[in-house]
Amino acid sequence: MRQPSLDELMQNVDSKYTLVAAVAKRARYIMAHSTIEESNEIKPVSTALNEMARGELIIEAE
Repeated sequence: MRQPSLDELMQNVDSKYTLVAAVAKRARYIMAHSTIEESNEIKPVSTALNEMARGELIIEAE
């Protein structure tokens, strides 16, 4: 599976810090809600990065 480029990822966020925080939070959620078999297929951070590149993660400012 191809990893999204930084340019693709930055289209959905305003800073690299926001990108890292959002992807880390999503990856932790994926890890907490998956079985061992699911987590061995594709790593949670890779899944979160791909979701961010596709525009599936929505970031809300607090």
